Amino acid sequence: MDLNDFKNSQTKVRQPQTNGFVERFNRTMLDEFFRIKMRKKVYDTLESLQVDFDLWLQFYNEQRPHLGYRIQGKKPLERILDFKNSVQNGS
Repeated sequence: MDLNDFKNSQTKVRQPQTNGFVERFNRTMLDEFFRIKMRKKVYDTLESLQVDFDLWLQFYNEQRPHLGYRIQGKKPLERILDFKNSVQNGS
């Protein structure tokens, strides 16, 4: 089933050849968020953890520098908006 013109596909777990971007994000999330926050703060509720994670995710997408060759030095949100504009303009 297509959702917003995207096709769903299945990938093998822990196979960087097929899902390397997701595996890299999971590692970054673990190293830059969870390992740091869990040392500094005891979370009483899942909701309080979610608030901090949402703030980190916003930082990751909108402010954190990304050096991967596919993202071309831009932040993820910038790449998404560039792609959206290119699709709308037909380029």
